[in-house]
Amino acid sequence: MLDLSQGEDAAAISALRSSVMRLSRRIKHQRVDESLSPTEMSVLGTLARCGSATPGELARKEHVQPPSMTRIVALLEAKGLVRLEPHPEDRRQKVVSSTERAETMLAESRRKRNVWLAQLAAELDEDEWEKLRAAAPVMEKLAHL
Repeated sequence: MLDLSQGEDAAAISALRSSVMRLSRRIKHQRVDESLSPTEMSVLGTLARCGSATPGELARKEHVQPPSMTRIVALLEAKGLVRLEPHPEDRRQKVVSSTERAETMLAESRRKRNVWLAQLAAELDEDEWEKLRAAAPVMEKLAHL
């Protein structure tokens, strides 16, 4: 159990928070399509990772209010990046799916960000790279808790 009253744990948490936030901001600048907001890109990423979903499900996954997600989905639909289809069991709802155009754009965005991050990682020494490689699954777990 972490003890944030202890110097080492508190310092590690602070360093982790600061470095993750700084790296996240820098990665966000490596976008392929500057016309999309980070929130729109996040919704497309969620659709790619989790598959089709209702706007309500997307709102929960993205931690936004349903009316906000309805607006985001409408913007993405107008840009040809998602399509709305009738829900198979509840005709009052719609199901949001990404389009091939969105999937292509996401793949290119991931490629660009991976290249950028690999260039940074190339600056690490072998021991640092090994530690980072070992920490990657833990970071992935933290991101989805």
